[in-house]
Amino acid sequence: MNILVVNWQDITNPLSGGAEVHCHEIFSRIVRGGHRVTLCCSSYRGSVGRESIDGIEIRRFGSRPLFNFVFPFAYLACLRGGDYDVVVEDLNKVPFFSPLYVRRPLAGIAHHLFGKSVFRETDLLSAAYVYVMERCAMALYRTRIPFMVVSRSTEQEFLANGFSPGRLAVIHNCVDHRRYNVGEGTKSAGPLAVYFGRLKKYKSVDHFLRALPAVLAAFPPLKAVVAGDGDDLERLRETARGLGIQDAVEFTGFLTEAQKVDLLRRAWFTVTTSLKEGWGLTVIEANACGTPSVAADVPGLRDAVREGETGLLFPYGDIGALSARMFRLLEDGALRRRLGEGAVRWAATFDWDDAAERTLAFLSGVTGESPRAPESPSHGKKLTS
Repeated sequence: MNILVVNWQDITNPLSGGAEVHCHEIFSRIVRGGHRVTLCCSSYRGSVGRESIDGIEIRRFGSRPLFNFVFPFAYLACLRGGDYDVVVEDLNKVPFFSPLYVRRPLAGIAHHLFGKSVFRETDLLSAAYVYVMERCAMALYRTRIPFMVVSRSTEQEFLANGFSPGRLAVIHNCVDHRRYNVGEGTKSAGPLAVYFGRLKKYKSVDHFLRALPAVLAAFPPLKAVVAGDGDDLERLRETARGLGIQDAVEFTGFLTEAQKVDLLRRAWFTVTTSLKEGWGLTVIEANACGTPSVAADVPGLRDAVREGETGLLFPYGDIGALSARMFRLLEDGALRRRLGEGAVRWAATFDWDDAAERTLAFLSGVTGESPRAPESPSHGKKLTS
């Protein structure tokens, strides 16, 4: 197959996140299977217009803020003649409205819909723009593009927006087990709680900080690490200073993959406080490293965390409940070990090779007369196409 993928960013972009990891892990494997993949995305400072990464041909057009306006012209001027069997739109906030100008078979990938939660992230005008664009996309796409979604929660969002079940396939985010694993299994000598991910307002990392004073009162040796970068970093630093916990909290900024794995292996548990997620990729990555999670009971995270088996859930925004879950894991070593063991078993069922095979089966169906969604195999079981 010859596949064109459009995504806002590629894996090398400093602003890349879970959507870019997903895209790269899936389509680099599809390339290794003998297929051709071109990724069209935005440029960034220091990037080149064209390069190959792990076999994926990268084509960059325009800056990120304008990429959704640039892509239609780039497609019509430079990409339309590429003889692609299928064009895949990775939907993330603002759509590309590909059915209006792409005349080849189309498929979509979605991690989650922002809906009204976008008003928690940015100013009113920008949020209204994203909200309206997402609503328009749902109206246009529901009968024109079959979608791959990363969780049952996201599937429910699409069904609520008028998509029929036959046009949706749930293909979970997975883990590169060669990189994310228990290793030597050495935990930090002192208590260590970690948040890892992009620092965005809707991630609600300030909830983690606000839960710390009560926990630190009982466990003064606790060290908290906020790992990652984003436009909410300075506000979070100010929050830590305002709470008087700045000496107990380390803000690491960007980490390399090796640094990230080392941190996840040493952590006693991770904390994820988002308003919503598509799945919870960092949760599963931590699980693969033998680390349970404390996470908000919201769409996506409740799919990734098995309550009482791989971690603990708390009601979103309930700072007292979050403190209580953290306190429980800090004082109960047997519980931490049991959840850590369950986390490793759970993470082992999510493999990128399986996800890539299912994605290819889905795209093969899209190129036929009737799009089909592959049946969900049991985790870890190969799907033959």
